[in-house]
This record gives sequence, C-alpha cells and structure tokens, in this order.
Amino acid sequence: MSGAKAWLATRGTPWRVLARRPVYDNAWITVEEFDTLAPTGRPALYGKVGFKNLAVGVLPVWDDGTVVLVGQERFTFGEWSWEMPEGGVPLADDPLEGAKRELREETGLSAREWREVLTMQLSNSVSDERAICFLATGLSAGEAAPDETEALRIARVPFLEALAAATGEGVEDSLTVATLLRVHHMAVTGALPDALARALLG
Repeated sequence: MSGAKAWLATRGTPWRVLARRPVYDNAWITVEEFDTLAPTGRPALYGKVGFKNLAVGVLPVWDDGTVVLVGQERFTFGEWSWEMPEGGVPLADDPLEGAKRELREETGLSAREWREVLTMQLSNSVSDERAICFLATGLSAGEAAPDETEALRIARVPFLEALAAATGEGVEDSLTVATLLRVHHMAVTGALPDALARALLG
C-alpha cells in the first residue's frame, strides 16, 4: 500500500483479555464483561454486546428515482422511525438472501438488480454488530408479510427528499442515513449507471 492510502495500513497494540464473564444471553444477543489490558498497558473493565445476527438494510429505488421507506415504532428509543427495510440475518447465512427476504417481508417488493454499497460497524465501542447495506433496483410489487410484532407504514418518496430528511430532520436510523449518503456519493461520482443517477438526482 502506498501513496494517499498508506495510512490505512496503520495498526496499534491490541487489547489483551485477562478474564471474561458471561452476563446475559438470549436468541439475539449476548452480554459479556471483560478484565483487560488496554493498548496503553492500563487495566480496564470492558462490557461487550455480542450480536448473533448481521444487520442488513436495503434501499429500494424505483425507475423514477423514488425510494421506499418503512415507518415503525422502535422500542429502544420509544420513538417513531422512518428507515429503509432492515433486519437481522444469522451470521452463517448469505447476507444478500437475507436482504431479499427482509425487503419482501416488509414491503412486498422484489428486485431484479442488487448492489452491495456499504459495510459498517454500528457501535464499535460497546458492540460487535456489523451491517451490510444494498441498493435494490428493477422493483416489482407483491404481498408483504411483516413479523407479528411489526406495525409498519410504507412511504414512497423522491430520493433527494429522503436524503434531505437524513441530513436534516426526520430520518435518524444509522443504516438509512449512511446508505442514502453513500448512494448519493455514488450517483455524483459516476459509480452508478447514468440513467439511475439521473433519476436519483432529479
């Protein structure tokens, strides 16, 4: 690695685990507590939330440049959230197949073309959760089949309107914000087909 990207190769001293204790376990997460030595050599107590699923998100885009968002009440914040179709996929499963399933279940949509656009560490100070996000095009409608705990609303909005909500007020979900920004970057830098970029950018 050379030139402007040489800094990406930088590595530090790893954390050392002296002891670990399980605290909690269910079908989706584990919580563990660790006695550690930090990279500085100082002792530190650390808690980690471990995830048994990979997070996947899908930004579905119609040919006219509108995108499909899903609205629902989220338990953790006790707030309404507009976001792209998302869900968890067991770590041993194919993320793309899981993303297709989430899109179909939450919206009834299927897509002819799929692009992986983003990978993320969602909260790497306290959890090991990772995410993969996709752009789905060539959409066709079908019957939704949400989970029994999901009371969903569907909105079809112009891409730039969704982007404005993600960079202003209205959309705070991290996967959705990051994916809208990433897709916009791809559109303006020529990383998407011209017709799709023109539709997204109006």
